[in-house]
Amino acid sequence: MGRDPRRDLLAGLTVAVVALPLALGFGETSGLGAEAGLTTAVVAGALAAVFGGSNLQVSGPTGAMTVVLVPIVAQYGASGVLTVGLLAGLLCVGLAAARAGRYMAYVPASVIEGFTLGIALVIGLQQVPNALGVTEPEGDRVLEVTWHAVEGFVRDPNWTALGLALGVAAVMLGGARWRLAIPFSIVAVVAATAAAQVFHLDAAEPIGDLPAGLPVPSLGFLDVSALGSLIAPAVAVAALAALESLLSAQVADGMTVGQKHDPDRELFGQGLANIAAPLFGGVPATGAIARTAVNVRSGASSRLAALAHAAVLAVIVFAAAPLVSKIPLAALAGVLLATAVRMIEVGSLRVMARATRSDAVVLVLTALATLVLDLVHAVVIGMAVAGVLALRAVAEQARLDRVDFRADLPGEHSDEEHALLAEHIVAYRIDGPLFFAAAHRFLLELSEVADVRVVVLRLSRVTTMDATGALVLKDAIEKLHRRGITVMASGVRPGQRRVLASVGTLDPLRREGRVYATTPEAIAGARAHLQEAGLLRARPGRKASAAARESPRTGPR
Repeated sequence: MGRDPRRDLLAGLTVAVVALPLALGFGETSGLGAEAGLTTAVVAGALAAVFGGSNLQVSGPTGAMTVVLVPIVAQYGASGVLTVGLLAGLLCVGLAAARAGRYMAYVPASVIEGFTLGIALVIGLQQVPNALGVTEPEGDRVLEVTWHAVEGFVRDPNWTALGLALGVAAVMLGGARWRLAIPFSIVAVVAATAAAQVFHLDAAEPIGDLPAGLPVPSLGFLDVSALGSLIAPAVAVAALAALESLLSAQVADGMTVGQKHDPDRELFGQGLANIAAPLFGGVPATGAIARTAVNVRSGASSRLAALAHAAVLAVIVFAAAPLVSKIPLAALAGVLLATAVRMIEVGSLRVMARATRSDAVVLVLTALATLVLDLVHAVVIGMAVAGVLALRAVAEQARLDRVDFRADLPGEHSDEEHALLAEHIVAYRIDGPLFFAAAHRFLLELSEVADVRVVVLRLSRVTTMDATGALVLKDAIEKLHRRGITVMASGVRPGQRRVLASVGTLDPLRREGRVYATTPEAIAGARAHLQEAGLLRARPGRKASAAARESPRTGPR
């Protein structure tokens, strides 16, 4: 923190200017009021900066968290949200202790992109009532609330509020394209507030009175009798806090050189932040991607920048509350509308949609689930669909190929003898994973083997096998035996012997000495079997040796 304090302090000031309207807006949208958002930005922002796992992360109230909180406020009230935040903080600390941060790497990019797109749509729709200047309709479904807000505007239009909201959004979006370094969000909000005061725009409803300072920490909101019913919402909030914070920290790492966050420490810092914020009346917090990106672009190099951001907001709470309380709600709606638009990375969405059909399906489903259901369900659905599609793709890599065994045939043989052997012996090579998703297709293919006397199964290229795959292989061997076909196996990998032994797949073959270490030894055994059956004339000095059968010291081929 002492390396370049001037640069970090300037970066923190820049982030605070950007964060002020966002904190007010997200607090208002959550249902607990603008002061709750500002309190969260101060308390959670400072604690997460000190105890988190990223040097550049900026934490506070976010749009994604607001989306989760709205139905909780509707069902349990403000005390329920504060309790949920406290429980979620404890859960995040537990996740850190369990070292769960490493599993963030398993979330597919298509789920993250769909999740972000869905959040942007929800944030934008949540601003419609304030942007239209209508009383927010009852309900916790964003599509339903938006529809009723539009109906209310049609009955009694409030062009002043709509003009302020669209004006603020236009200044932010246009200004960012012109000069990124200027905080146009605060410029637009100040201009909108001044216009509302100078021209006495009564239709532009202000935020309202804010407390001139932080409240005294208290657990008075805690209702022990309601804890049981709040566990599920707390799990949802904790999951979102962990997911968004780790994602934001990854973004910060990607924007810099030499920075790498500690995911478990980040979970710990976010846990402490969410334990403390409710004590001051704040909403649950996460790492904020937009503010973190501003922090990095502003030249931050240490945690001092995030701490300075929290300190500047604290000064605003204590010194400028009367001025902040005059900001029109429509202006904040415009800020969040612009934020929602800027969250949608068209280039990333286009790349993801063109990558594979599976990625496109996962992206769309995750976004729709976010819009229609909630964020946690959306991530679960996205992960489940991505997992199923990935399993299908892996299963399709499993192949059962009939191969020419002449290269593995011991000794010199004439073309006539090759043809005679080919009439009675067929070799199949299994490539790829043999597990539940591919096993039954494999069984169908192997059961349709043409009428021959010996089938040699080459198993050295099986990459993985589970119990289902072993059982299906056992069933296929038994079906071939019932058709009078002798089965021989070669190249069993050491890592697959345990699962094969657990279900007894190769037991009948081992009893008859038909499991071999290499394919040439299996072909020699097949030839000896045909000689014993009188189908092939024995060659002088050649007979199958017991030493050719599978030995733990012999490597598979």
